[in-house]
Amino acid sequence: MAWQRPDGRIPYELRPISFHPSFTRFAPGSVLARCGDTQVLCTVSVNKGVPKFLEGTGKGWLTAEYRMLPSATQKRQERELLKLSGRTQEIQRLIGRSLRAAVDFEALGERTLTVDADVLQADAGTRTTAITGSFVALAHAVSKLLQEGVLERSPLCGQVAAVSVGLLEGEPFLDLNYIEDVAATVDFNVVMNQHLGIIEVQGTAEEGSFSRTQLDQLLDVAQKGIQELLIAQREAIPNWEALFVIN
Repeated sequence: MAWQRPDGRIPYELRPISFHPSFTRFAPGSVLARCGDTQVLCTVSVNKGVPKFLEGTGKGWLTAEYRMLPSATQKRQERELLKLSGRTQEIQRLIGRSLRAAVDFEALGERTLTVDADVLQADAGTRTTAITGSFVALAHAVSKLLQEGVLERSPLCGQVAAVSVGLLEGEPFLDLNYIEDVAATVDFNVVMNQHLGIIEVQGTAEEGSFSRTQLDQLLDVAQKGIQELLIAQREAIPNWEALFVIN
């Protein structure tokens, strides 16, 4: 029996995606990213200085922090105060790696961009929504820094988006919600750039294994979704062409 999506979507259909820029007042870039019922507040701050291993190089840095609010899920979760869970550390490293692929750090100079991704509501896909939304926040931050004369040229050299895919009843599905994420026998998180080059793939078989053919099918589905996300990002970034030095 074929899997029937709880929200009636076809297998290759994204959940409704939207970006709400300037969601907070003080961060140079802030966006509320909504993907279905998943909502992530993405903000980007800038500070002078870089980690010690970059001091004197003239290059900047980007780092990311990820948190989930206690009430983001049906059952309240304890706040991570003194020690971060392994999951949280993994996700924030993924966000940082993904976004660094889109930044020319020489153009940034010895400054550090800090990306904060705070999950307000979770219905699966929090890490992929965080990456996709944080890129929009990053572009807004760069635009503001250029307008203020803090930066002489844009450090954005690429575009980054991410999506989840999985196998349900042996078939590939795009952008899983929580019910589907729990039921999937295989689930992947895929990050790509504007050329649909792969930045990172995280995937595992929850039961048994999967074939090379199924892997290719999942990547094809992910690519379709990311193509749509890249367009949605551009529509949420005013004058985006002027911000990108894309090769």
